[in-house]
Amino acid sequence: MQYDVIVIGSGPGGYVAAIRCAQLGLKTAVIEKYSTFGGTCLNVGCIPSKALLDTSEHYHNAAHNFADHGINLSNLKIDIKKMIARKNDVIAQNTAGITFLFKKNKIDSFEGVGSFVDKNTIKITKSDGTTEEIKGKNVIVATGSKPTALPFLPIDKKRIITSTEALNLNEVPKHLIVIGGGVIGLELGSVYARLGAKVSVIEYAKSIISTMDGGLGKELQRVLKKSLGMEFFLGHKVTGASVKGKNVTVTAEDTKGASVSFEGDYCIVSVGRIAYTKDLGLENIGITAEERSNKIPVNDHLETAVAGVYAIGDVVKGAMLAHKAEDEGIYVAERIAGQKPHIDYNLIPGVVYTWPEVASVGKTEEQLKEAGKKYKAGSFSFKASGRAKASGDTDGFVKVLADIETDEVLGVHIIGPRAADIIAEAVVAMEYRASAEDIGRICHAHPTYTEALKEAALAATANRAIHA
Repeated sequence: MQYDVIVIGSGPGGYVAAIRCAQLGLKTAVIEKYSTFGGTCLNVGCIPSKALLDTSEHYHNAAHNFADHGINLSNLKIDIKKMIARKNDVIAQNTAGITFLFKKNKIDSFEGVGSFVDKNTIKITKSDGTTEEIKGKNVIVATGSKPTALPFLPIDKKRIITSTEALNLNEVPKHLIVIGGGVIGLELGSVYARLGAKVSVIEYAKSIISTMDGGLGKELQRVLKKSLGMEFFLGHKVTGASVKGKNVTVTAEDTKGASVSFEGDYCIVSVGRIAYTKDLGLENIGITAEERSNKIPVNDHLETAVAGVYAIGDVVKGAMLAHKAEDEGIYVAERIAGQKPHIDYNLIPGVVYTWPEVASVGKTEEQLKEAGKKYKAGSFSFKASGRAKASGDTDGFVKVLADIETDEVLGVHIIGPRAADIIAEAVVAMEYRASAEDIGRICHAHPTYTEALKEAALAATANRAIHA
């Protein structure tokens, strides 16, 4: 065998798996079909969207909030070409970083589409049509996912677009229609709403971010409507869309089944993602992807039905999150090396990078009620946070859910400033099975946003919050 491990795909799961394999002394190769490493996350996902979110947040604050701080500006305008150029530079820096790490760890890389000839032989088909084969003892499939398309709604990538095209618009939409009230749609909708676009969100479910704790969706909808003027049409079933010139018409059925239509100049289709398993040649080794999701069946150790062939990240069961893929990449690398790693899927946090940010870990109230689990809840509003008052970020709250008998923390749900960072404290606490009182008795620096987590924990412990 040429390699101990061959990784197909260089997204967060793939490149992290490769680096960990190399650290463990395994001769490793990575196959990537694109010219840059990093997959969706670094090239057309997590990183570029955060770059645009940060730029648009600066602009929105300058336009609407700076005056409150005594900072007066005139003739404020957005240079969207420069905004996109900065985003592209951030991508380039990050992808170059992976190239450096591969060289540092002596990982071989191949550009092309990797497919199975047999369980140990991978054919690499290059862009010019030429092929070569490499062999490995173990193979890790980390090919990620792509945006889900609606069969009745053709995407022309010009006016009816996915998240990929939304990262490269050369103008601020006048009216942006977003189909889907999940993470991707709300983040990209926020970007353009901050820059002055009218944004209408059409969601089939009865709430936005419907997989998270119900209270978070309600509060986020309220804040986005108040601060950005975003409109929400919940319980609406999209039935089609058409383009005429620079205008897009989206048709839908409202909550009563009546036909309604929306007129805009751009429409983002963000109704989820589907695993990308095309051209892998799974049939050549006897693996069949699941029919609806395209996901690859794996056991509890992320190994497929074929010994020595593993799959991680978006192509397997569970949430489609970059950090989940990273943890799985490390897990598989260490399993191959003979170690006994562990992942607690209940403690993988979810984040929405709107402003305020939304973050969650563990069980929601809805899940606990459905399971018949007795719990207690403690909440603390950022309106009562000294740090939040100082920065002017008083929307949102922290909610801590704890076992009614043992006080063990079962879930933490945050909407507010820097929620994406605060949630890490909750994850650490829950990994060590902390009680709400444990968090409440830990000294938190003052003034910080994290004090809100302490206060919520105290509220869950016999209603002891000090500043509520």
